[in-house]
Amino acid sequence: MVDITVQMVKELREATGAGVLDCKEALKESGGDIEQAVSYLREKGMAAAAKRSEREADEGLIGSYIHAGNRVAGLVEVNCETDFVARTEEFQQLAHDLAMQVVAAKPTYLKREDVPSQVLEEEKAIYRAQMADSGKPENIVERIVEGKLQKFYEENCLMEQPFIKDPSVTVGELVKQKNALLGENIVVRRFARLEVGGS
Repeated sequence: MVDITVQMVKELREATGAGVLDCKEALKESGGDIEQAVSYLREKGMAAAAKRSEREADEGLIGSYIHAGNRVAGLVEVNCETDFVARTEEFQQLAHDLAMQVVAAKPTYLKREDVPSQVLEEEKAIYRAQMADSGKPENIVERIVEGKLQKFYEENCLMEQPFIKDPSVTVGELVKQKNALLGENIVVRRFARLEVGGS
């Protein structure tokens, strides 16, 4: 049995932002291993976040970002459950970062479910036409088409895009992380991108 010291708890709290009791529990579960404790807390947070996704999120704010030169701007509505969380620096930073994402990555849709089926069929037809003379078997062509469709989602759906500040996570994963950290259901509701001279 490893003795859990105050210093270990402090170190884990600084790394994760979790509460003292959660940190103690995580350190006990992981035998005092800080890295394993971080993973334990992350998994626990994600599980709790999944439960929270059922709860109503009708508070929040509009995040905004205007690019240097004032020619491009992004607006994002991000909702949470309470006004208290909406006022936190962490939540406001998320809304601002997502508005910046909208300006930089130019998404067309919020999530893959929002892409009209007609658009998807047109994309698939283009991909199949590109593969028509490849001589590859039909099942391989279909796998390639699915791969290209995945790339289409990553480029065009905000929640599927790699986050501009950390491309190792998608915007959707970032929102789940904030959900776990802030302890509330967080929902990106809608966005708009304005560009001078744009349509």
